[in-house]
Amino acid sequence: MSEAEDAFPLEQPDARPEKAAPAYDRATWRKPWAQLKYFTFQPAIFPRLLGQVSSDAKPGDFVNVYDKNGNLTGGGLYNPRAKIPLRVVCHSTEPVTEAYFDQALRRAVELRRVIFKLDETTDAYRLINSDGDGLSGLTIDRYGDTLMCELYSFGMAQRLPKWLPLLHELAGTKFARVHVDHDLGSLEGIKPSWFNETNAAAPRTVKIREHGVRYEVDFAEGHKTGFFCDQRDNRRAVARFTQGKRVLDLCCYTAGFSLNAKVVGGAEEVTAVDLDEAAIAQAKRNANLNQARVKFVHADAFAYARQMQQNGEKWDVVVLDPPKFIFTRDAAGNWEGRQKYEDLNLLAISLVKPGGIFITCSCSGLLTLEDFEAHVIKAAHKQNRRLQFFDRTGPGPDHPVYSNCLESRYLKLLWARVL
Repeated sequence: MSEAEDAFPLEQPDARPEKAAPAYDRATWRKPWAQLKYFTFQPAIFPRLLGQVSSDAKPGDFVNVYDKNGNLTGGGLYNPRAKIPLRVVCHSTEPVTEAYFDQALRRAVELRRVIFKLDETTDAYRLINSDGDGLSGLTIDRYGDTLMCELYSFGMAQRLPKWLPLLHELAGTKFARVHVDHDLGSLEGIKPSWFNETNAAAPRTVKIREHGVRYEVDFAEGHKTGFFCDQRDNRRAVARFTQGKRVLDLCCYTAGFSLNAKVVGGAEEVTAVDLDEAAIAQAKRNANLNQARVKFVHADAFAYARQMQQNGEKWDVVVLDPPKFIFTRDAAGNWEGRQKYEDLNLLAISLVKPGGIFITCSCSGLLTLEDFEAHVIKAAHKQNRRLQFFDRTGPGPDHPVYSNCLESRYLKLLWARVL
C-alpha cells in the first residue's frame, strides 16, 4: 500500500440505532452495482463493509454503489480478490459514469499547475495523490518530463495506459514509468509486464529543480517514486535557521534538507548521515550538481548518534527524518516502532546545542501527530530538557486530503527550540 493508504482505520460499522430499511428493488439498479452493509463515506470498502454485488460485476469494473437502504451513493472500482475489494472514487446521489475519471484527472492537474502554480518553483511535485484526488489506488509524481506512476488498484492499472496521453498533454511531460509492488500486484492481479514498453521508453534518471536546488532522481535505485516531493516546503523552511550554523541531517536520504541548509540557507557546515549506501551515493551526486560541500557519513543513525553523544558533539540545527517505523495497528506489533521513534529522538535531541533548532519527522501513517509529539516530549524530558514548539507541518499542497479520508495525513513534522 501507499503511505497514504496504510492509515485507513479499522472497519467500523455505523453506530447509529438500527432502523427498518425501506423496501427497494435491486432489479431497478444501474448495473454493475455493489451494495454497502453500513453507512460510510470512506473510500476504502473492506470485505466486512461490502454487501451484495451484481453477478455481472467483473474485476476492474466501474460499479454503481448503493447504501444499505438501496439509495445510490456513488461509484467505484471493484476487484473481489483485493484486500480492498471496492474503492469508492466518487460519492454522489446522481449517476456517475467513467467520464468522472477524465474530470478528476483534469481537476488534479489544475490544482498543481493553475491554482498553486508549482511550476514557478519546481518541476517535481505530486500530480495525482490517490484518495486525495478522488483517484483511489493511483499515485503519480511528476519529475521534469517524466511521470512516475505507482499502482495499487487493478482497475486503475487497466485504465492508466489510455489516461497517459491526456496526462502528458495536461502536464507537459513526455515519458512515464510505472511501478507495481510485487506482492500487491499479485494480490490485485496486476501484471507489471503490461507496462514493459512504457517503462522501456522512459529514462532511468532525470534531473529536477526545487527552490533553486538541483537533484538527480534515480527511478531504479530510489525509494517509493525516487524522491520525496512531500517534504519540499519543509526543506525550504529549514534554510531559515541555518545561516552560518553547524547542521546535522540524520537519515538524510538523498540530501534534500542538507542541500537546502547549505545552498539556500548558507550553513557553515553540514553533516549528512544515512545507512542506505545507494542513497548516500545519490546524495553525493546531488551535492556535486550544486557545487555544495557536505560531509557525508554512511552509518546507522542510532549508532552514529550514540557515538557523537559520547564524543560530546553538538550542532546548532538537527534534522531527523527517519523511515517509517510502524507497520501495523496492533498495539503489541507497533510498540517496537514507537520505541524506535522515542529512542532515536532522544539521541538526536542530545546532539542539539542549548537554544538550537530541532526538526523531527514521522512518515508513519499509523502514528497520530499527538502520539508522535508525546514520544518526542518524553525523549526530551528524559534528559531534563524542554522543547519550545513553534510549528507543526506536513506535506505540501500537492498532497491534498479529502474530508472523508483524513487518515491519509501521514507526514508529520515538529519544529522546536531545544532548551
